[in-house]
Amino acid sequence: MNARVRHWRPDWPCPVAQVLAPHRRGGGDPTYRIDAAGRHWRGIRTPVGPATLCVAARPRDGVVRAEAWGEGAAWVLDALPAMLGAEDDPSGFEARHPVLEQALRLHPHWRIGRTDLVMESLVPAIVEQKVTGKEAFAGFRSLVHFHGERAPGPGTDLRLWVQPDPATLRTVPSWEWLRLHIDPARSRTVVQAARVGPSLERITALDHAEADRRLRTLPGIGVWTSAEARVRSMGDPDAVSFGDFHVAKDIGWALTGAPVDDDGLAELLEPWRGHRYRVQALVGLAALRRPRRGPRMSLPTHYPVGP
Repeated sequence: MNARVRHWRPDWPCPVAQVLAPHRRGGGDPTYRIDAAGRHWRGIRTPVGPATLCVAARPRDGVVRAEAWGEGAAWVLDALPAMLGAEDDPSGFEARHPVLEQALRLHPHWRIGRTDLVMESLVPAIVEQKVTGKEAFAGFRSLVHFHGERAPGPGTDLRLWVQPDPATLRTVPSWEWLRLHIDPARSRTVVQAARVGPSLERITALDHAEADRRLRTLPGIGVWTSAEARVRSMGDPDAVSFGDFHVAKDIGWALTGAPVDDDGLAELLEPWRGHRYRVQALVGLAALRRPRRGPRMSLPTHYPVGP
């Protein structure tokens, strides 16, 4: 299988690894690999079929080199600039805080990418609802391995996978979800989303507020899940992960010296409305996390206990 190749010259020094990082669901994500040469490999299900995408930054030349294989190869290469932040406009963002000013100085070229692939971001976000990161990544990994498919071209040799399509997700039986360590509440939400998958993909043409409203009409999809999906698929710069166990506490600690709850976070971020996700992301890029205390949670199962 021959590769399609694109050399793209962004008009800013694009930090490929930083922009693509949100699409990696843990170090063992089967749809994402980073090889020894620092190239980023992704298995992607596009509207026209699966694709393997390999992205390599060449900073000295100011060029990003991308190769793609499979039915969706042309689609992912066309989408490459948007995926790497070319459509993001940070011009209206003002740091307004010493911590954010410092983070921006350290990461001046970071942008928010968009994939225009809603289900690709929505399914793992649902799997990550209300569980530990370890459990979420394990559940997503199992779902892809058991019900996804190998990525085309060299993706097969790299053990790169593509997420299952909506038709497949709709047919996974209830007992199988339990075996994947995905409880009934989350599996029902995935299946319900899969039933309307094609219509969900069309929300990327809407404004962010309307896209949020439509996502949250689905049972089981709330503020957090909608934000996680929108920021990746639509590049929404205001999509704050309210409801996250760590986000409010970490941002509060970074900006005020003390953790806050979601109400406190909403008040704290109000001056940055329209760009609130940028604050969240910059705090994350600067690795500003409150001190963690307490024992780690163990990885539970969701098999029924007793009759």
